[in-house]
Amino acid sequence: MTGDRAGDYRILHEAALRDYLAGLPDLKAVLGGDPASWKITEVGDGNLNLVFIVKGAHGGIAVKQALPYVRLVGESWPLPLSRAHYEYLALSRQAELAPGLVPALLHHNEKLALTVMELLEPHIIMRKGLVAGTRYSRFVDDITTFMARTLFFTSDLALSAAEKKEGIAAFAGNHALCKITEDLIFTDPYRIAEQNCWTSPYLDGLAADLRDDLELHVAISRLKLKFMASPEALLHGDLHTGSIMVTDSQTRVIDPEFAFYGPMGFDVGAVLANLLMAYFASAGHERAPGERAAFEAWVLEAVEKVWTGFAGKFLDLWRAGVAGDAYPASLFPGEKGAARLEAERQAYMQRLFTDAVGFAAAKIIRRIFGLAHNIDFELIEDPRHRATTEARAVRLARAMMVETAPFRTIADVTGAARKLRDWAPERTG
Repeated sequence: MTGDRAGDYRILHEAALRDYLAGLPDLKAVLGGDPASWKITEVGDGNLNLVFIVKGAHGGIAVKQALPYVRLVGESWPLPLSRAHYEYLALSRQAELAPGLVPALLHHNEKLALTVMELLEPHIIMRKGLVAGTRYSRFVDDITTFMARTLFFTSDLALSAAEKKEGIAAFAGNHALCKITEDLIFTDPYRIAEQNCWTSPYLDGLAADLRDDLELHVAISRLKLKFMASPEALLHGDLHTGSIMVTDSQTRVIDPEFAFYGPMGFDVGAVLANLLMAYFASAGHERAPGERAAFEAWVLEAVEKVWTGFAGKFLDLWRAGVAGDAYPASLFPGEKGAARLEAERQAYMQRLFTDAVGFAAAKIIRRIFGLAHNIDFELIEDPRHRATTEARAVRLARAMMVETAPFRTIADVTGAARKLRDWAPERTG
């Protein structure tokens, strides 16, 4: 439900949040008991927002409130509160298209930039589980269903031109979040930027190489142009393993505040990138050689199955005859027409795969040299060892982005990653 007790924006810390929730009968009933007894814990460990877990006598909820600045940096980096509205819109649409794969929405207040969702328990952030070497049996099937359905059904393959343009318009105002992506992923790691950071001094030489690598600059600029100019479908926009909560039997995708209409390969590539980073980082978390071999084999298998599962489900949806304005059925009559259209479907997916590989590479490089790293690498205590695992990931990413010819299938990607598992870089100190 959407709240009508809007008022003016204010940051709701514990006391104010308790009073606010107590004034909402539906949420008060979910929590149960005397509001004074509710346990409120601020758990936000992300870069942008406040996140609270609230527990009462009967149950719990999760509360997310946008701050008017980037939390990771502070008030010197202002950010519009409207991102909470776009996140709410995205979650609502995703719930329609991929039911059961996003948290249930319980309340939204646009002026307070506040959203209340079901409390996901005993789910954990997937990235934390991967650092611990945990394998998740439902993940691949769930995430491929989520991506196939949310991307296909918001694309021209499933929508009329008018419906698609209305969708683009609904999210066009989320340009401040897009600007963060455009800078932090596609620009800053390849130049001197104040907020860049890396495992210094061990990766200083590699950082300098990135700044001098003109072929890489061309490749990342082409990806940036595609990101800005190809509104193919409604993207989550930040689909990494820190935005996925899991148990062995359930997967929930959270935090789509970067949602906008962009190239499908960006979301798919983000998932692939984070699995590949988990693979390379794994060596830094093992206590004895080879103890994580089974986990690492599962991760690379997951990389392959994420692409093949997504592609298969996406194609099945397309073949089911959903009538978008792209590829009108009347242009492909009879057996010859059907065969030609199927060939075009395969070519379409190959182009999407190429995009996903490039965007995955961009995501890897960003997490090692830009702002906001991830714990896969950061929790490796020995900085020299951390830098070695990061250099392996960057070597793969550079090849994926520039030396594209060898990467025609997802097995080419995992094969290249496997070969780099024990590669010893020369320039990590």
